[in-house]
Amino acid sequence: MEQRPGLWLTPLHRAEWTHAMAQHVFQRKISAREAQQVYRSFNADRQAGLWIEIGLPEMAFETCVRLAQRHGPRLGIRTLDTLHVAAALELQAESFWTFDERQGRLAHAEGLKSS
Repeated sequence: MEQRPGLWLTPLHRAEWTHAMAQHVFQRKISAREAQQVYRSFNADRQAGLWIEIGLPEMAFETCVRLAQRHGPRLGIRTLDTLHVAAALELQAESFWTFDERQGRLAHAEGLKSS
């Protein structure tokens, strides 16, 4: 069987993903019916163990504060961007995957490989 990387799924990821889906419906990029199908597929993937479900690290908020102090004035990062990177740092992630430019710049500034 082919090995695939473990992908963490924190409660923050689930909340962000759910809001992103709702925004796609709101912006009429997908229908509510299509969104429900995507939700079902996502939950099936969760049950199949595609994601490694893990809690938000205890120190993520403290790390978030430090990142904001260190990089906020230069990068213009927002709280949730910083919290995502803080969680990755606290979980000792090897890579940081994002489509968000601000998160990517912050991850890079902290030495994370990002894609």
